[in-house]
Amino acid sequence: MKKWEQLPPKFQNDSVKPYYDILKKRTASLIIKRIFDIILGLILTVIALPFMLIIAVWIKCDSKGKVFFLQRRVTTYGRVFHIFKFRTMVSNAEKLGTQVTVQNDSRVTKAGKFLRKCRLDELPQLFNVLKGDMSFVGTRPEVERYVDRYSDEMLATLLMPAGITSLASIQFKDEEKLLDGAENPDDVYVNDVLPQKMKYNLEYINKFNFFYDIKLMFMTFFAVLK
Repeated sequence: MKKWEQLPPKFQNDSVKPYYDILKKRTASLIIKRIFDIILGLILTVIALPFMLIIAVWIKCDSKGKVFFLQRRVTTYGRVFHIFKFRTMVSNAEKLGTQVTVQNDSRVTKAGKFLRKCRLDELPQLFNVLKGDMSFVGTRPEVERYVDRYSDEMLATLLMPAGITSLASIQFKDEEKLLDGAENPDDVYVNDVLPQKMKYNLEYINKFNFFYDIKLMFMTFFAVLK
């Protein structure tokens, strides 16, 4: 971890400090976490490549547009990166609606509906893990416009790397249903859903250790099966 005085100025506040102190004491777990990410990331990438090729062909046959969807997200210490996903919506979907997806969203393609349900759209994030932008388990990365709305305490979630899965992701696996029927899904997300997710992200930091990460990976697996 960076030294406290090396953190971005906005992170150096009284609300972030307790979480920083917790993680500072668990430096060994953070190192093991990164080594684990690299080893498992390499293994899973080799295994997943044939399946990713099949998915790529399916996406191209199903709708016009690129195979991959790249979006700017925020990770450790507020660093912006491009998250990789398989495209599950029509081209230029962000210009046709909100940045959050609602239930029965008309922008989602036929292939995309299946990929999102099984979370196969997130397979390309293996490359983000190998690059160091993400971890298998962390705090779910948000887009910049939502991060700009973070309170001082919420900034503590950015002390951890963005995660393919997270405690918040498991608890809000049916997030789209919460936004169903909302006149302005973006406002509902920022004012109601995001604060709840942040509580789980902060809880994750309090409980963090390598074995807790393994537990969350199994929880994610069973949540997807359901």
